[in-house]
Amino acid sequence: MADDVVVLEDETKAYDDGTVARIRILSVPVSERFEEGLKYTFHYGPADAEHPYIRFDNHHGTHELHRGAATHECTFPGIKTLYRAWLAALPAEKRADW
Repeated sequence: MADDVVVLEDETKAYDDGTVARIRILSVPVSERFEEGLKYTFHYGPADAEHPYIRFDNHHGTHELHRGAATHECTFPGIKTLYRAWLAALPAEKRADW
């Protein structure tokens, strides 16, 4: 990882039902691709599946919401708002872990 990239959050939880939840937030240099200076993912889904139940990310520079095989571009409402939306989508019994 480059010296100018800082891991702000990186946590993964694996569940007995075969799902995983992950939050990863990096501070990256502000650029045209990462205007906010953040690279992030909020993921929940089957551990080895191709498609998540829900994921917010900007890995390609575009803010996206992934629901199953569908991908939707979205606006960036802020990292805390994305976290709350992701958390609300988790099954109730898993929310307490976060």
